[in-house]
Amino acid sequence: MAIAIQSKHLSKAYQLGEFSTGTLSQDIERLWFRVRGKDDPFLKVGETNDRSVKGSSNMVWSLKDISFDIHQGDAVGIIGRNGAGKSTLLKILSRVTTPTAGSVKVKGRIASLLEVGTGFHPELTGRENIFLNGAILGMRKAEIKRKFDEIVDFSGVERYIDTPVKRYSSGMYVRLAFAVAAHLESEILIVDEVLAVGDAEFQKKCLGKMGEVSVEKGRTVLFVSHNLSAIETICRRGIYLKTGMIQYIGGASDTVVNYLSNETKNSNVFEFQSALEAPGNEHIKLMSGFVKNADNNTEIIDVSSPADISFDIINTSADRLVSAGFDLLNLRGDVIFGSGGFFDLPLNKRATITCKIPANFLNDGSYTITFYVHDKNMAHLLTLKDVIGFEVKDIEREHGYLGKINGAVRPKLQWEVNS
Repeated sequence: MAIAIQSKHLSKAYQLGEFSTGTLSQDIERLWFRVRGKDDPFLKVGETNDRSVKGSSNMVWSLKDISFDIHQGDAVGIIGRNGAGKSTLLKILSRVTTPTAGSVKVKGRIASLLEVGTGFHPELTGRENIFLNGAILGMRKAEIKRKFDEIVDFSGVERYIDTPVKRYSSGMYVRLAFAVAAHLESEILIVDEVLAVGDAEFQKKCLGKMGEVSVEKGRTVLFVSHNLSAIETICRRGIYLKTGMIQYIGGASDTVVNYLSNETKNSNVFEFQSALEAPGNEHIKLMSGFVKNADNNTEIIDVSSPADISFDIINTSADRLVSAGFDLLNLRGDVIFGSGGFFDLPLNKRATITCKIPANFLNDGSYTITFYVHDKNMAHLLTLKDVIGFEVKDIEREHGYLGKINGAVRPKLQWEVNS
């Protein structure tokens, strides 16, 4: 199958603060290297773009040594945390910006939707912008006319098609922009997470359209999204970026699993000795939390063993009676279940509350816990997300060839046969 996009050792550096190197001779030297198509020697001291730590250099690599091939007709999802370099990669592929080093080859016309209203002129009407975008993509007027009614119908803004787009709401803007990008006959469709602007019905419509242009029309789709379910639904392959570098390339579902396992906190136990250090507020302090099995082991939680989820808290609110509980979430952020109750807790003293999970209830997988507390009138006092992350294992099946049982829960049910 023909290669639609090929990236070789692609890198992009940004300089923080002043753009000059500090001396005229070095600036001229940098220009001379760029004119000759060589790497800028002053960029080699740059750091990876990890925003969680303080850097020592004023040069950061938004992308560093990115290499991959995307074949014609592939639907590829690009995932990663904010600042991982996803949008920078799409901008280079769309020719919005140039790489600092490396190369990228693109075969075919690109329709890109990197932000709301990309390529739209605010003073022109929706009708005029459709023809403008088509011309930018190299379409003949006859081609655009043939697709015009289909574009307008998909966008749902027919009533305002002859109104200047500067008067459109953000939702109308993104509806028309996506409709134009998806329907004009480009070989490659690049979509950054603009669908968050539209309503749920339109998002579903867009996802269906992207799947259609990839599977039925053989066009290449690159889709950046934090909606992992959408990535798994419409994409066959995935690229996981972390601090500007490729962490994983593979099937869409495998890429999502790799991303979640790398980016999710996984600690069955946390504990603070001092209330000053513990998370919380003036109402509640969460001193510790843990998950353990029936043998008091916090390291291995097996599906066949009951488990305790415990929280050690200090109640500094105005009342002894509080409502405390938690939501148990899978790595995709879906709530598997929530549980809680009212507790009579002494004021300004540590107390432990425990929820007992029966054996053969949770399926094997990774989970996180969001802890919350309300007062007796259910007024909010505290919410702490991802306080505990833990993994449930099915040790018996791991050593066999049976594979994982489907579903979020896996109760051990009674079966019988009658003949």
